[in-house]
Amino acid sequence: MSKAIRTDTQSPASHTADSHDLIRVQGARENNLKDVSVEIPKRRLTVFTGVSGSGKSSLVFGTIAAESQRLINETYSAFVQGFMPTLARPEVDLLEGLTTAIIVDQERMGANSRSTVGTATDANAMLRIVFSRLGEPSAGPSFHYSFNLPAGACPRCEGMGKVTDIDLTQLFDASKSLNEGAITIPGYTPDGWLVRVFTSSGFMDPDKPIRDYSETELHDFLYREQTKVKVESMNLTYEGLVLRVQKSFLAKDKEALQPHIRAFVDRAVTFTACPECGGTRLNEAARSSRINGVNIADACAMQISDLAKWVRGIDEPSVAPLLATLQQTLDSFVEIGLGYLSLDRPSGTLSGGEAQRTKMIRHLGSSLTDVTYVFDEPTTGLHPHDIQRMNGLLLRLRDKGNTVLVVEHKPEAIAIADHVVDLGPGAGTAGGTVCFEGTVEELRASGTLTGRHLDDRAALKEKVRTPKGALEIRGATSHNLREVDVDIPLGVLVVVTGVAGSGKSSLVHGSIPAGAGVVSIDQGAIRGSRRSNPATYTGLLDPIRKAFAKANGVKPALFSANSEGACPNCNGAGVIYTDLAMVAGVATVCEECEGKRFQASVLDHHFGGRDISQVLAMSVSEAEKFFGSGEARTPAAHAILKRLVDVGLGYISLGQPLTTLSGGERQRLKLATHMAEKGGVYVLDEPTTGLHLADVEQLLGLLDRLVESGKSVIVIEHHQAVMAHADWIIDLGPGAGHDGGRIVFQGTPAELVAARSTLTGEHLAAYVGAHTES
Repeated sequence: MSKAIRTDTQSPASHTADSHDLIRVQGARENNLKDVSVEIPKRRLTVFTGVSGSGKSSLVFGTIAAESQRLINETYSAFVQGFMPTLARPEVDLLEGLTTAIIVDQERMGANSRSTVGTATDANAMLRIVFSRLGEPSAGPSFHYSFNLPAGACPRCEGMGKVTDIDLTQLFDASKSLNEGAITIPGYTPDGWLVRVFTSSGFMDPDKPIRDYSETELHDFLYREQTKVKVESMNLTYEGLVLRVQKSFLAKDKEALQPHIRAFVDRAVTFTACPECGGTRLNEAARSSRINGVNIADACAMQISDLAKWVRGIDEPSVAPLLATLQQTLDSFVEIGLGYLSLDRPSGTLSGGEAQRTKMIRHLGSSLTDVTYVFDEPTTGLHPHDIQRMNGLLLRLRDKGNTVLVVEHKPEAIAIADHVVDLGPGAGTAGGTVCFEGTVEELRASGTLTGRHLDDRAALKEKVRTPKGALEIRGATSHNLREVDVDIPLGVLVVVTGVAGSGKSSLVHGSIPAGAGVVSIDQGAIRGSRRSNPATYTGLLDPIRKAFAKANGVKPALFSANSEGACPNCNGAGVIYTDLAMVAGVATVCEECEGKRFQASVLDHHFGGRDISQVLAMSVSEAEKFFGSGEARTPAAHAILKRLVDVGLGYISLGQPLTTLSGGERQRLKLATHMAEKGGVYVLDEPTTGLHLADVEQLLGLLDRLVESGKSVIVIEHHQAVMAHADWIIDLGPGAGHDGGRIVFQGTPAELVAARSTLTGEHLAAYVGAHTES
């Protein structure tokens, strides 16, 4: 084999191409950034730190990653760009040295009921080909195994795996007639068009109670197929009530329905496993094709760590390359700490952290180098034990020659950085500047907020509270739980912990008995458009509008940008969107209202010396002082603002679109809204997500205040500071998936540290600085 001989005398290090080893940002002004200029080393791991709202995401995602993606999109033809999302150029003077950015964020995966872990990672596609080649008896080509195509789907449930059963008693009151308001479905009023179609159809007597209907009348009322009827000289379409409910409510994504409609669907509809396919979603032919006695439904239902062993046992040279690729994908799941999942797990049920790690799968085995990987808090949802593994994966991506940018708060993750950029000093308008750039050691000595708190350690409580009762859970078997019996103490702060996949959510969200008065506050998206903001979501805008209206002797509707007070030019949006077909669309600030969203005449009305647009531009902290005293004193508004400050959202502005809030911010916004409710049990799912080390202390104070006000607080959490602060800890494990699902410890944090019998105990002992000798 001949070998090429170098003839150039120039040493490789002095080549001009090798001088581009920095990503340079100059004059970044996206969101709250104040002319930020930084230099980020390539092929290194850089961690961005700072309090919530300091501008980390604006710099990393909104500036660097956004511009990289926009420039890549511009390399496609104008025709292709017409099918791609339109990205505006970020507010920045100069960006140099960008490489292709791959964003691995915490956006929940689509809640489409047909999307599973297997379909989202291509593992299902590979498994289908394996079965189409090796399965006995053969069911035909690979698409005959897909439950998303008619050829492979179960005909009864159409590949959904579940069938719906409608409780007729929730649809109507049989003792009443149609004219008396028998139909109890939301929106069906006796004088409305929806009911008028029934009363004027001629198929039944509108004055006869439904229980007296003949068999034919009842069938026509509930199940008659679409037919045209004349109602008051109009031709309308009539169809049975059950068919109408199925089309108008059940065919839509339940999460997208309005809250009162969703409550009705929860009452009226029960979902049961399809009796024909047993919930596997596949037809008989697909289910009968087997490899070594296992069909594809069995394979997808296996825990991925078990499936990887099963695939390793298939020795068939004809599909060896495919098996090797499938094996690599499954091994990546195990390596990333998701071996406890199964391929048939609906992707909408994954947490933000699980979704982010699932997206990482396709990048682990990639041969690409010189790529910029951008991660948003990759340690979210990870037990301290799992964080070490995640750190190893991030370093592996870097060592392949990639630039890795990570937005992070956990000290264990910050510790592995080659370079740290700390933003702040505060949040919102008080942030947006670079406080520090350098190594982790230099950060510790820097005196910045992050540097000072990097070695914070919460001490164990000297005295724990006494419970005022217990919430009994008996024989819990949800997901991987193994007949769990546990009494969750009430009136105290309870922390449920354990490695990812040990069964924490299954125990708390899936097993607490109905009617226990539980308020569950998660990190899921808040319904609402970019017109929704913290002021509209919390109900804060109502007392503010009334106060403005009373002070100026006008209608409250004038002070809503979604109602009478809206600027006529932009309809209250503040910006005007111009669609430029295949070229990126442009959003320009409305010239008439200058982005203030209101008519000029509305802004002539003042309250406390401010107009409504100035009030909406205030931060929560600023507004709390404004409405708390003086001529603008408004107790109803002040009470809501106080709760927002209590949950650590003092930095967000009242008019900030909800679509710009992070998962942790959304959860704290929901918590502030629920805090007004009396009594009950609060369940919080990792409230430390997105919180800076300095803010964790404030969160602990808030949890204490909730307990002292008479509430019972149950927190699913991995942060050791929260564990140390608990009155009672319930630790699940010992492992994940079928290696978990048991209670391995329950007691006080001090007892957990003293016993060191579990992974959590070992990590908590190390955290609080307890010595290994007991």
